[in-house]
Amino acid sequence: MNNLINTELQYLALCLSTLFALVNPLGITPIFVAMTDKYSSEDRIKIAKKGIITGSIVLIIFTFLGSIIFQLYGITIEAFQIMGGIIFFRSGLRMLDAKVGRSRTTESEREEFKESDEIAISPIGVPLITGPGAITGVLILSGKMPSDYSFAILLLAVIITMVIFYIILRTGNFLSKRIGLTGMRVIERMMGLILMVIAVQFVINGVETIINRL
Repeated sequence: MNNLINTELQYLALCLSTLFALVNPLGITPIFVAMTDKYSSEDRIKIAKKGIITGSIVLIIFTFLGSIIFQLYGITIEAFQIMGGIIFFRSGLRMLDAKVGRSRTTESEREEFKESDEIAISPIGVPLITGPGAITGVLILSGKMPSDYSFAILLLAVIITMVIFYIILRTGNFLSKRIGLTGMRVIERMMGLILMVIAVQFVINGVETIINRL
């Protein structure tokens, strides 16, 4: 029983660290603040809530479909690990440079949705909050569940990550003033380094498993 608890706690820690680094709330918050600067505080909170709900639904759907996708297309978890590791590494590298990837949003998209109520769903909900990196992350994590109880652990990690993200978005203006853009960029670079280490470990695990099967 103790071994099961320890295993699930380790899996929870892996899920939280991976998802938090991939959704990158501290890096996204300055963009969110800039995109909603013409809205009132109440409207900004509503937009943040709707965006988080949208992103959470997308991640939960892919959490449920993870194993089905693997079975349907005959994809091995090792192949997804290596591919995901490469994507994670690129995301981490962008974070080290304090940049947001093009897959998140573009200048034209930001201008197009600036005056629209749908900004909360797109581009803020998807792909700003939940981008391809986060989707790939839940797919990989769903394929590496150590036990039958791990599915609930992954869902819990998704919910915890999104709740924290929502809190950070709600306090975006306060954080920007207190920490400053430079401080947030420093934290983002630290998260980028962590993500790159996780990415390398994903690739190592995938390659080792393939070699052992030979």
